[in-house]
Amino acid sequence: MMKLNDVGSQGVSPFYVVDLRDENMKPGTEAWRSACRVVRTALEEHGCFVARFDKVSEELCNSVVESVKELFSLPLETKKQKTNEKPFHGYIGSVPWLPLYESIGIDNPLSMDALQNFAHIMWPQQGKNTFCERINEYVRVMSEVEVMARRMVFESYGMKMERCESLIEETSEYVFRCLEYKARSDIEEEDESVLGLESHTDLSIISVIHQINNLNGLQVKMRIHDDDQEQWVAVDALPNSFVVFAGDALQVWSNGRIKSCVHRVEMKKERKVNRYATGIFSFCGNKLEMPEEIMVDEEHPLRYKPTFHHYDYLGFFQDTKITQPQARMNAYCGI
Repeated sequence: MMKLNDVGSQGVSPFYVVDLRDENMKPGTEAWRSACRVVRTALEEHGCFVARFDKVSEELCNSVVESVKELFSLPLETKKQKTNEKPFHGYIGSVPWLPLYESIGIDNPLSMDALQNFAHIMWPQQGKNTFCERINEYVRVMSEVEVMARRMVFESYGMKMERCESLIEETSEYVFRCLEYKARSDIEEEDESVLGLESHTDLSIISVIHQINNLNGLQVKMRIHDDDQEQWVAVDALPNSFVVFAGDALQVWSNGRIKSCVHRVEMKKERKVNRYATGIFSFCGNKLEMPEEIMVDEEHPLRYKPTFHHYDYLGFFQDTKITQPQARMNAYCGI
């Protein structure tokens, strides 16, 4: 069962919420079709929605928090080691204008072999089987949310089941990212808040973010009413709550119908403990083809080249450093 919050009501979150805990929500059911409509509306209007999913137990969540803390406690030279060749899949941090932020990526986290290879680089003298087992179990749950979201997007635009299944398989390459935002105690700015992570969109198809130690900070730029200016809206960190973002690749695939979500992290001055989050980001290892027969019409003329090479796009961003999302997408594949 899913629900749609009353957008803009006093005291009510403006985010669309989809409850994925309903065991009766299966493809082909009315509950599923209804959820697909909400997901499409949410992504077209705001580029994101909140998913409720209760398969991450409190015990597993706490163990992941401890594993992530252990990872970030390693020496900087260890964390910065190259673990794969793909752009933006490894360590990101030590940025002067973002002193609170560090992030470490793990490629192909559904594979125990890949996790063990990563752990061997980080802890060459230790097995770290527990770390690998915890992360693998946890990522499998997160990937369920991501796959359901992707399937709902594809089905909501009327894609045939066979093509939908093929597209799901083609777009299921993941990077798992651990994120740490340090407490403000060591930073001397006078401002009441400072950015933990600057405004950006994700380069992925879909991203699923979990604020794992339940500390707020994540904000989304959105227009709550048609006549309003865009504003920053906080996403509450709640247990069993995941934030699903549309990335640049999904905006291109949908011919601009879906918005790549602009978001950031803000850290309040009074925050005395580190904030931790995790995310999985889906990528397409091959070319991603826009279904022109679905996405292009008189109301939606062709905006992007129909064939999108995902990892080439990452390399393009790495080389050009075009940070404005729409300018970046237009420069890479705009018509």
